[in-house]
Amino acid sequence: MKRHIIHRGDIRDAFLIIVGSLFFAVGIDCFQVPNGLAAGGITGVATIIHALGAQVGLEIPVGAQTLLANAFLLIPVVRTGGKRYLARTIAGIVCSSIALDALAPVLPVLSSGDLLLASIWGGVIAGIGLGLVFRSGGNTGGTDIIAQIIASHSSFSVGTASIAIDLIVIVASIPVFSLSNALYAVICMFICCRVLDYVVDGPSTTRAAYIISEKHERIANAVMYEMKRGCTEIQARGVWSGNSKPMLFVVLSRGEVNFLKSIVEDIDSEAVVVISEVYEAFGEGFSELGVK
Repeated sequence: MKRHIIHRGDIRDAFLIIVGSLFFAVGIDCFQVPNGLAAGGITGVATIIHALGAQVGLEIPVGAQTLLANAFLLIPVVRTGGKRYLARTIAGIVCSSIALDALAPVLPVLSSGDLLLASIWGGVIAGIGLGLVFRSGGNTGGTDIIAQIIASHSSFSVGTASIAIDLIVIVASIPVFSLSNALYAVICMFICCRVLDYVVDGPSTTRAAYIISEKHERIANAVMYEMKRGCTEIQARGVWSGNSKPMLFVVLSRGEVNFLKSIVEDIDSEAVVVISEVYEAFGEGFSELGVK
C-alpha cells in the first residue's frame, strides 16, 4: 500500500513539473524575453545575454544558458540536499530549460510594445509555472541556490540575498534595454513572486484566535461543543499587572470567525480577543500533514 501511494505521488509531482515548466516557458518566451524584461534570476541574466548576442547576429538560446548555469549551481545541492529534493530540482531545471528553447520558435510574441501588459502577464504566467514546480517539492534552480550559499556564509537571510541578486540583474539590464524596461521588470518580478506564493500556499483561509477572559472555562466549552473545534489553554501573565491568567488558543477557518466572536460576546463582552492569519494548519480538522 505504501509503495502505491509513493508511486502515485511521484506521478503527480512529474505532472506538476511538466505543466509548470510549460507555463513558465510561455511567460518567458511570449512576454519577457521579446519585450526585454530581465526580471531577475538566471533567466534574467540569460535574457540579457540573448539580447547582446542578437545585436551581433548570434542566437544564444535562453534555455540552454539556464541549463548550463544551473549545472554548476547544482553542486551545493548535490552535497547537502536529499535525494528526493535533488531529483525534483534536476527535473525542474531540465524540463523548464527544454521548454524554453522548444517553445520559443512556435510561440507568438504577445503584448509587443506594451511593457505594462507584458510585465503583468509575463509575471502571472511565469509565477503560475514556478508555483506548480515548487508544489512538486522541487524548483527550477537559479538565484535561490545562490542566495542559500550567500546566506550560509553571511548575516543575510535567504530572502534578502535573493532580492539583492534579482535587483542586481535588473540594474545590469538597463544598458542593454532601458531604464523603463528595468522598472517594468521590477513589476514583473513582484507579480511573479506573489503569484508563485499564491499557487504554492493557496489563499489563506485559516485563522488563529487568542482569547483572554475571566470566563475562559465557559468559552472553552462553547468552542469545543458548539463549534466542534479544539481549544488549548495557555498560561499567560500580564507584564503590567503581574497577574497570571489562562489564555485560550483556537485555530479555526475564516468562516468560523464570526461564530467565535458571537460566542465570546455572549459569555464575556469584556474579553480580549486577538485574531491573526495562519500561514498553514495541519492535523485533525485541517489539511493532512505532508509535502505539497
